[in-house]
Amino acid sequence: MEHLSVPKLKFDSGGNHRVFQTLNMCWSKYMDDILEIKSEIRKEVIKKLSQLSNHEIVEKTDQVAKRLFGFANFMEAHIALLYINKPNEVATQDIINQCYDYNKVVALPSFEVEKHTMKLMKVDNPDTDLILGPRGILEPNSDHCKIVSIELIDIAIIPGVAFDEKGGRTGSGEGYYDRLIPKLSATTRKVALAFESQIIQQIPMASHDKHVDIIITEKRVIYKI
Repeated sequence: MEHLSVPKLKFDSGGNHRVFQTLNMCWSKYMDDILEIKSEIRKEVIKKLSQLSNHEIVEKTDQVAKRLFGFANFMEAHIALLYINKPNEVATQDIINQCYDYNKVVALPSFEVEKHTMKLMKVDNPDTDLILGPRGILEPNSDHCKIVSIELIDIAIIPGVAFDEKGGRTGSGEGYYDRLIPKLSATTRKVALAFESQIIQQIPMASHDKHVDIIITEKRVIYKI
């Protein structure tokens, strides 16, 4: 994996304007490099996932779910934030349904695409409480579901396309979860679900990119290094 570095600056008598101009150019180039590498990572991981058979996907998803429900932090949590998966994310329908067997309160995100934010809403019955949202996936119907305060979330299951063992992640590129994670309580565990083929050596992270604490795959539980 390519490593990124910010170019060194040369300070001269040109004044602050030249320094700030150079800083802006360096930062812009640095961010462009990160975005380009993340785009390539997504393509590579999506290609790997596309090579899995339906049987393999179902089997791996079941194994991830078993590890999740054997994970003490998750089992002890009362209010769990989950997600409705997009393509190339670990499927969550069965996980959500199983949560009700353990009397968990399930919160799911409702997306406000104009503001690039989300509301967390309590879902009592996925069969009746969900509607197709603006991002093309199911989300809570605000006419039926109540908002859950973010401070009440005990554990947050965070989606993503690719991860590294330091908790670095890249998602769809829309930034919803990078904005959500800092708002979660410091005591709220941030947990990602992934297949081993979604774990790579390193994800380049900018200052606004946020890590997860734990990644659960079909083979192991990875704690952030």
